[in-house]
Amino acid sequence: MEKTNDVILSIKDLKVNIRIDEGTLTAVRGVDFDIRRGETLGLVGESGCGKSLTSKAILGINDKKCKAEGEINFDADDLGWVNLLSLNPRGKEIRSVRGKQISMIFQEPMVAFSPMYTIGNQINEATLLHITKDKKKAKEISLGVMKKVGIANAEKRYDQYPHEFSGGMLQRALIAMALVCNPKLLIADEPTTALDVTIQAQILELMKELQKDFGMSILFITHDLGTVARMCDRVAVMYLGRIVETAPATEIYKNPQHPYTQGLIGSVHKIGTKAQERLFSIEGTVPLALNLPAGCGFYERCHRRIEGVCNVYDPQLVDVGGGHQIACFACTGCPNAGKEENA
Repeated sequence: MEKTNDVILSIKDLKVNIRIDEGTLTAVRGVDFDIRRGETLGLVGESGCGKSLTSKAILGINDKKCKAEGEINFDADDLGWVNLLSLNPRGKEIRSVRGKQISMIFQEPMVAFSPMYTIGNQINEATLLHITKDKKKAKEISLGVMKKVGIANAEKRYDQYPHEFSGGMLQRALIAMALVCNPKLLIADEPTTALDVTIQAQILELMKELQKDFGMSILFITHDLGTVARMCDRVAVMYLGRIVETAPATEIYKNPQHPYTQGLIGSVHKIGTKAQERLFSIEGTVPLALNLPAGCGFYERCHRRIEGVCNVYDPQLVDVGGGHQIACFACTGCPNAGKEENA
């Protein structure tokens, strides 16, 4: 694939298969999305829909049981426009990208750090690997980033261990570790889930400020729609391993089209809602992505399903204008009628 416009990452038909005793579970089933320079793309969906597997596939750090297929094209400094899945996952080329040009903030800061080493030692690992072999200079760079993310008394904190940090301060240290090499793309996998509301707001504001300073793109993974509204330029809604709707963030909230997206937004408490009013609930549960029947994955839970269409054909993303794409026959009609799509 050739690079176009200001796209920094382009994922095409990404699949992640997991070998289990019952067979092969296709947890990610043909994901497509682009991320442009300097923008924040929100990846939204229920737990288990494949968000984290998608993000880890970008870095090639999924479990050995997971096999990724498709294309993950990235504008790498030394390699040019390259499919990351074509690189040796243990080779020098992917190591020049992982941690340096693409970095990641993981969900749980308490388990992301090793309890055996100091915070400074762990932040410095990336600095020494990708920037300089000079230990004194590396420490100066690491301390500078620690101060930039708001860690007070950074010189003292540098030599402390993870258990000596609060949850919010540990999250800041994790962000510092991700940003120390000034990456082009930051993957934030539910970075505020384990924090209280006040600290969440501080961390989100910090990430927005750092994005401006570093000029990086962000893939923001979450199930919190309120956070998406505050952080993201565009939103991709994921269900059962597929993108079912994508649009600018304002459009998603103003005009959600896919029944699943409508359900997610309808289930959020809004200011002014009367105490006796019940929140909307999506019936049923997410099915296991193993031996799935033909048709739309949301068919059994959808109140707008079309018999003989939604349970037969596989909806693909259709552009309805203004950067808004929807994978739903109830919204776009059924252009595939008469020919079955490959599952």
